[in-house]
Amino acid sequence: MVWELGLPCFLPNGSNKSNKSSKIRNANLEHNKAWLLAESGGCAGPELTNADPQSVHSSFRFSLCSQVELESMNMNSSAFATVLLVNLDNGLNETRAKELKWRRIQSLERNISPVANSLVRFSYSEILAATCNFSKGRVLGRGALSFVFRGRVGLLRTAVAIKRLDKKDNESPKAFCRELMIASSLHNPNIVPLVGFCIDPEEGLFLVYQFVSGGSLERHLHEKMRGGKGGSSLPWSVRYKVALGIAQAIAYLHNGTDRCVVHRDIKPSNILLSSKKIPKLCDFGLATWTSAPSVTFLCKTVKGTFGYLAPEYFQHGKVSDKTDVYAFGVVLLELITGRKPIEARRPPGEENLVLWAKPLLQKGKGAITELLDPHLKCTSRKTTQITQMIQAAAACISNEESRRPSITEIIAILRGEEEPIYYNKKKSKISGIIECYPQKQETKSEMSNHLALAMLGVSEFEDDDHLCCR
Repeated sequence: MVWELGLPCFLPNGSNKSNKSSKIRNANLEHNKAWLLAESGGCAGPELTNADPQSVHSSFRFSLCSQVELESMNMNSSAFATVLLVNLDNGLNETRAKELKWRRIQSLERNISPVANSLVRFSYSEILAATCNFSKGRVLGRGALSFVFRGRVGLLRTAVAIKRLDKKDNESPKAFCRELMIASSLHNPNIVPLVGFCIDPEEGLFLVYQFVSGGSLERHLHEKMRGGKGGSSLPWSVRYKVALGIAQAIAYLHNGTDRCVVHRDIKPSNILLSSKKIPKLCDFGLATWTSAPSVTFLCKTVKGTFGYLAPEYFQHGKVSDKTDVYAFGVVLLELITGRKPIEARRPPGEENLVLWAKPLLQKGKGAITELLDPHLKCTSRKTTQITQMIQAAAACISNEESRRPSITEIIAILRGEEEPIYYNKKKSKISGIIECYPQKQETKSEMSNHLALAMLGVSEFEDDDHLCCR
């Protein structure tokens, strides 16, 4: 609330004309204002009419009135009133809010200026037309603070995926800037390219990505096939191709750019398949830069998806390239087994995919029969690839960060070029605080169940000697 204070003025009956003439000039504003009126004399009753002027202030009666009411008051010549010019309207607040909003936009523009010229800048009207006014039928997916819509832009009607960030969230500008800066710097055949963006002071922030027509790995792996029959329609040859392609995308993030990028949200719903089944990693909303691979830093908030979070990350907030390696290991398990990472409806002991699979993974080739998706047929030709993927998954999901190979070593294991390497480090028990953020649509009971299942089999092993802060 903005207070517009003026000196107390005594208004005899004859002063209304001059005041009225000055107020007419601002009539549109004044009629929307509220005034705090302190009355005395005739307005307040006979007990104040003969009061000592110096003590009148202690007997004022305050009331709210509009400008119109103030002008229409009938005061005799002996009456007087003190009017405190207090503007209770929030008009100035709105002005200042707009100024603050523009300052934030200008700051955002400055931050993205190094890469803005390399991207297409869309107007809000173009975004609106592309999504058919954000039609529900155009929704491709949603995140905690965003929606993704399918659309078409330009004269050629190019298919795009438009990410709309929540304009009410105070963190959206920061998240938008970080994602735009990171995504615009990535150029890899296994990563969905950023096409452009839109910044509108009133409607919010938008990121425009290339549209990938084949759908997500999540849909291909876990949604029922047509006809109501369960099971995935994804053949092994595509699964192996997906594993190698996404591993190469992660290797590019960690080692192929000027600064190491940690994705922090690798999962099947963020892996898209082209019409030719080429896998492409998408959604860099949680991505962050690190100084170098294998250099750990602490983050204040732990965000991600249950079942894919590395133990040291959701227990202690420690982030490094090995955070992505763990999540990728869970994706490998999904490709092998066709199971989701957490399924409460599974028999006891099988709800947590990692916990269930770990003892079997140690068998290597001998675990194929028990691990392999029953909808897949194991042939002698596939056996070698399946064994390699089992070995890679086992190495990725090690609880101890220091024992996980780099993504480059994982690629070598997947290709059969290198045997799994395990590093022996001393273990110590350290308690940790868990703070996870599920998607909005999850209920509290679902969150509790998922957290409990995600925690199954997690040992508290962290060695603080290896803790590094950014």
